[in-house]
Amino acid sequence: QVQVVESGGGLVQPGGSLRLSCAASGNIFSIYVMGWYRQAPGKQRDLVAHITSGGISDYADSVKGRFTISGDSAKKMVSLQMNSLKPEDTAVYYCLFYQSGRNYWGQGTQVTVSS
Repeated sequence: QVQVVESGGGLVQPGGSLRLSCAASGNIFSIYVMGWYRQAPGKQRDLVAHITSGGISDYADSVKGRFTISGDSAKKMVSLQMNSLKPEDTAVYYCLFYQSGRNYWGQGTQVTVSS
């Protein structure tokens, strides 16, 4: 039916960069919002950034100025460029496609920022 696949996670040193990508396939259309969330051990899943079908983006204060979200709802793709990474960015990152009140989540990809 619907598959959401993420890629791009890994281990990076503080100050480094990573780019996460996510693509959906199957019976999903009219996507209103795409986004990225992250979850650190023992914590809840929090919003990192989202972008609407109209191209309006928003970011958590903790990543503003360092991360950039981009995407194409028609192509069912969303990316997250992460620069100036900090150890506190370490988490499992999940992409999201929102359509008519339903969430479609990626499988999660680990991002570890450590020296």
